[in-house]
Amino acid sequence: MARNYGGYVYILASERNGTLYIGVTNDLARRVGEHREGLVEGFTRRYAVKRLVYIESFERIEDAIAREKAMKKWKRLWKLDLIERQNPDWVDLFERDFVV
Repeated sequence: MARNYGGYVYILASERNGTLYIGVTNDLARRVGEHREGLVEGFTRRYAVKRLVYIESFERIEDAIAREKAMKKWKRLWKLDLIERQNPDWVDLFERDFVV
């Protein structure tokens, strides 16, 4: 029997209404920390996309992966609306929830 692990879908932004990145992980603090430190080569490092502005949690990683794939197909306006509903001030959730 396969083990199911939880997962997260997250959105990073360069600034309010700036460049967006949607990702999925089973360890949110570690993965977002890697983005913030510039350890992830590619899009987020190239465009300085480091501010955690949206989080969704799932009991099963498979559900998180499916949600991420769907969200990546969304229009930008839908993504902005999703962020605004959960985080209207675009607070960096990493600094709020993970930095001691």
